[in-house]
Amino acid sequence: MPDMNTSIKYLGRSDYQATWDAMKSFTDTRDATTPDELWITEHVPVFTQGLNGKAEHLLDTGDIPVIQIDRGGQVTYHGPGQLLLYCLLDINRLGLGVRALVTSIEESIIELLARYDVEAIGRRDAPGVYVDGAKIAALGLRIRKGCCYHGLSLNIDMDLSPFARINPCGLKNQAVTQMADFDIAVGLEQAGGELAQILIGNLKRGQN
Repeated sequence: MPDMNTSIKYLGRSDYQATWDAMKSFTDTRDATTPDELWITEHVPVFTQGLNGKAEHLLDTGDIPVIQIDRGGQVTYHGPGQLLLYCLLDINRLGLGVRALVTSIEESIIELLARYDVEAIGRRDAPGVYVDGAKIAALGLRIRKGCCYHGLSLNIDMDLSPFARINPCGLKNQAVTQMADFDIAVGLEQAGGELAQILIGNLKRGQN
């Protein structure tokens, strides 16, 4: 297997549309020698509706914009204090199927939370990561030319109230939580860097 050379980029707080456009451009112009990248960012408030998204899951979006995007899944919310880790990976080169990739991402989040003494689990029927039934992380991917983009969101320390305006990921009455609810004080960039390194390690192990 080829070595995985992955760079980690910190974008700060970024505009969702601009970041999405950059992910598509990166994926469309990459070739077999392009190193993989992980982008760490957070967004101003926005709802994103996936390819399978149903209008019935938008309950009362109010003044928060809704952007129709090209990942799988239903609607979710992004806002300040939430970590976005975008995964721009050549999954053909990694030798990973979509299910194995999703599992690696979920296991990486679970491993990060375990470092802070929070026990979390994934769900086969509803991708994401949960703590005592409450969703703390969501994920959604788009595969193009054997490569993926989009990625995961992990709630760090944010205003969770906009989640009540939707059925998060199409799940009615789905409770949500965040790391701050467990008295964890960690910066978004620090958490993103730790999670990126865990994910890189898990993907390397997946190549063996």
